Amino acid sequence: MRPAWSVLLLTTLIGAGQGLYLALFAAGARGRFLLIGCAFALGFLAAGLLASFFHLGRPERAWRSAAMWRTSWLSREVLALPLFMALAAAYGWTQDAAIGWLGVAACLALFVCTGMIYACLPFLQEWRTPLTVVNFILLGSASGLTLATALAAWLAPARVQGYVIAALAVGAAAYLGRVASLARNARLRPKSTLATAIGVKHPRIAQIAQGAMGGSFNTREFFHGRPREVVRAARWALLALVFPVPAVLLLAGAPLAAFLAQYAGLLAERWTFFAEAKHPQNLYYQAIA
Repeated sequence: MRPAWSVLLLTTLIGAGQGLYLALFAAGARGRFLLIGCAFALGFLAAGLLASFFHLGRPERAWRSAAMWRTSWLSREVLALPLFMALAAAYGWTQDAAIGWLGVAACLALFVCTGMIYACLPFLQEWRTPLTVVNFILLGSASGLTLATALAAWLAPARVQGYVIAALAVGAAAYLGRVASLARNARLRPKSTLATAIGVKHPRIAQIAQGAMGGSFNTREFFHGRPREVVRAARWALLALVFPVPAVLLLAGAPLAAFLAQYAGLLAERWTFFAEAKHPQNLYYQAIA
């Protein structure tokens, strides 16, 4: 699949905002720390929402994306995101525990909706696994905890040690979950072949042209178009920056640098997430894909 930067930014930014909210609530943050922390969470959520509009062909019709909430995980995400934003804002302002719990429920629902957009697709084997939803939750929570550590260093130094321990624990779990999904996807074998795709029973079939002089929607949207070296570099970037480098920086007392490095790693992780998904239609375009 072709990784769209608007979607990469949407999923990583709102994940960091969700993780920050959970980190604030779980630690029982109060006062100025909670207020400013929720403001930062809302900033990340708003930035992710803004990025999503660049993925729309007709942004003025964005409201229609919520119409199919009964059957579409995307529509449910569209509804869950503003609900969570409203509850996060209310919790930061009122600091009421009941509102905080509602925010946690909305936050987890948003994680599930975002992950299920991809995990519900049976024809993309790389995404059709519970690890997709688990990794969205763990990676978002890890980045939020690292960000909470940076905010605590500024606003509540007494909380830094606890946040560092939590960020390392959740970050390690997120890293292991993503490594597990990479290992799983490396073992996958296509359910279809070029022979079954075109209905020709022959042991040796090779496509030498895409069947058209120019590109098409299919060749642009369903294949990333990057050489193997780029895909390999993105995979190594995620393996280094999602956890090992941020862990070292956290232990060295540089939480802001840790968050920036980790966010760069999350962008590489999300790019790889899309690039490694092999759409079955590419069986018809093997000269391109």
